[in-house]
Amino acid sequence: MDNKINDLFNGYRRGEVTRRDFLKKLTLYTGSVAAATTLLSFANEPNPPLSDANSTAEAAGKKDKSGVVSEFITYPGASGEMKAFLARPVKKKKYPAVIVVHEIFGLNQHIRDVVQRFAQEGFLTIAPDALSSQGGTPDDNSKAASMIRELDGETTTKNYVAAVKYLKTHPLSTGKVGCTGFCWGGAMTNKVAVNEPELDAAVPYYGTTPASEDVPKIKAPILAHYAGEDARINEGIPAFEEALKKAGKEYRIFVYEGAKHAFNNDSNPERYDAQAAKLAWERTIAFFKEKLK
Repeated sequence: MDNKINDLFNGYRRGEVTRRDFLKKLTLYTGSVAAATTLLSFANEPNPPLSDANSTAEAAGKKDKSGVVSEFITYPGASGEMKAFLARPVKKKKYPAVIVVHEIFGLNQHIRDVVQRFAQEGFLTIAPDALSSQGGTPDDNSKAASMIRELDGETTTKNYVAAVKYLKTHPLSTGKVGCTGFCWGGAMTNKVAVNEPELDAAVPYYGTTPASEDVPKIKAPILAHYAGEDARINEGIPAFEEALKKAGKEYRIFVYEGAKHAFNNDSNPERYDAQAAKLAWERTIAFFKEKLK
């Protein structure tokens, strides 16, 4: 391992390099995403413990190397106190707000990176932990997925709806709130749109579509992203679009041909599609800036 890679690892462990930048530079140095992901395991990924240098700064609500202030907070949910990761721009003023709903693997480092990226774009952003009532997301992805599958669907939806109300009244929020999510979180984003008429915008990524009879309940404009190679999820698109049209809803649907399910997750080299992720991200930011202004 050459000096550049050694310096990169040391900077990451000290919290001087964000995980996203770490992986990007590591890929450049090693020549492939696969090699970079293999080496990434030596940096205690995918879910470093909250006691590491970067997370200690997050927990204290300090400015981190991504140029935003981030911290772990709680808000009142249907099942009790909900844990969440929050990030915002440094300047204390009011910002439009965004809820990020994690994948079935829970509130891990990848999702915290996404939250910080939204904050860098000028949003007050939180990612609630669906497993708050179970003590929070465990480090083991498979265990997290198993625990999330056992959650009560109605209560979990209410916990995320409560996040909308929390951000509507947050002292640093303009009162405009959007919601986005990935995979399991994409489906949950659709559920929040169905169950919360005060949501101002929704951006589900490759999430299971809502029942057609529930679509008329949606008040928020929808921007939906789908992977071209995702037959199970995509079979619901025609009925969803037909119901949106019939109900006179504002929506935009994009299908990224050749991309696989979970194409936005840059910590998963088998699924990540840089081109599709970049375009979807640009569209998402533009949509939220338009609808949450």
